[in-house]
Amino acid sequence: MIEVDNVTKIYKLNRRQRQQMKTNNKQKVAVERVSFTAKEGEIFGLLGPNGAGKTTTLRMIATLLKPTDGSIRVQGFDTVKQGDDVRRSIAFLTNELKLDPQFCPQYLFRFFGRLYGMNEEEIDKRKEELFSYFGITEFQDKKVSELSTGMKQKTSIAVSLLHDPDVVVFDEPTNGLDIVTSRAVTDYLKFLKDKGKVIIISTHIMSEAQKLCDRLSMIIGGRAVFEGTVKQVCEQTGTQDLEDAFFSVYRENVQNEEELRELSELYNQLDKHKEAGI
Repeated sequence: MIEVDNVTKIYKLNRRQRQQMKTNNKQKVAVERVSFTAKEGEIFGLLGPNGAGKTTTLRMIATLLKPTDGSIRVQGFDTVKQGDDVRRSIAFLTNELKLDPQFCPQYLFRFFGRLYGMNEEEIDKRKEELFSYFGITEFQDKKVSELSTGMKQKTSIAVSLLHDPDVVVFDEPTNGLDIVTSRAVTDYLKFLKDKGKVIIISTHIMSEAQKLCDRLSMIIGGRAVFEGTVKQVCEQTGTQDLEDAFFSVYRENVQNEEELRELSELYNQLDKHKEAGI
């Protein structure tokens, strides 16, 4: 179980950062008093526009960042006081691919397997299972620099899951992938859910979230403004699908001119998608 309790993350801004952000504020509140719980055997989604605080929240869960206030527990372990225990129990996939371009998938898989203290037999068994499912076997000896974006993403997923963790934390796992690769990833997440894993993902693809997530939290301007099922948010907003429900919730929670501009941009993107038949 992942328990996020009243978590806040505040960054201090230096002069250059304030100039870039066109603000006189010396602090940036990235996440403000966010709370939610993700349970075993479900896929929990974090939804929100760019800059809403989704990635910051996931990085705090994964122990890459420390909360300024509040607490996070993963499988009963405090992310600040028991970070090593948390890291052993999770898979974390960032939305930025960080695989070393000079190494091949097979080498990376063995390297990280040894870091987790796995023996060669355990590594081989997991490699055969994951490489076979994601279609990596044929490319396992190619340099990462020679792989397609989709194959890099699938390799990242396989490496992150090699120690068969109880908790899976994925930041936009299908971002930039073709429809076939995306389907392979989402199907595997469902498989992990059926095995009783705790799964939390962030995504900006509403149709994907509607099909995939058992429950979700909407984060806007660093604040959690809704937690529940897709059905509940649709009933609450009087809408028929998650995309319309999201925009309804977003409108209700816009608090400043910057967020108004973001809302306008979101509508423009939606109109373009509809014109293109997406």
